[in-house]
Amino acid sequence: MAQRKLGRRSDARKALFRDLVTDLIINERIVTTEMKAKELRPIAEKMITLAKRGDLHARRQVAAFVRNEVANEEGRDAVQKLFDEIAPRFKERNGGYTRILKAGPRRGDAAPMAYIEFV
Repeated sequence: MAQRKLGRRSDARKALFRDLVTDLIINERIVTTEMKAKELRPIAEKMITLAKRGDLHARRQVAAFVRNEVANEEGRDAVQKLFDEIAPRFKERNGGYTRILKAGPRRGDAAPMAYIEFV
């Protein structure tokens, strides 16, 4: 499956998706363009699948991609939140961890917007 370029070089595109995945883990729901949401979904689902495995190697693989940002007041970062809160929620579920809801056009340029959130 070919990846959409989204008008960016590959390094900028990778940085964009690292930021979006981190924000999705921290906030559990974000607003972005439909195309970005559709490209983000498989990446986010891969992170949850790794977190469900729960071993040290999976944690290091997730930590290599997700940014090191504080997720809440207790000082836990996004990786800890993913492994401790989000992954146990989907223990019985085999895929389909995210949903995309259309949100209408953006005011400035009429780009189609969407919410992406955990189910």
